[in-house]
Amino acid sequence: MSAERPDKEDDPLVVEARRRRDRRARWLREGDMSVGLRLAQIGVLGWIFVAPTLAGLFLGRWLDARLASGIFWTAPCMILGLCLGGWTAWKWMTAR
Repeated sequence: MSAERPDKEDDPLVVEARRRRDRRARWLREGDMSVGLRLAQIGVLGWIFVAPTLAGLFLGRWLDARLASGIFWTAPCMILGLCLGGWTAWKWMTAR
């Protein structure tokens, strides 16, 4: 009984080896990022993370003021903003 061999195009090892080869070729062609570009990337990442968190905080405070509910909506809206910011930052970093 012979086991089915996966197609070379679908083999995870082949896919990762090609991805690594392509990354190395790009690095050799383009070189390292400059310090300024890295700092800009960190700044953008920070704002991607912080802006939805603050928006959730302000939305929660606004809902609490409108509904006279103390601080009932502040924490859940801030946590939702934090999760949204984290997800967006993760997606942005994996796209780079």
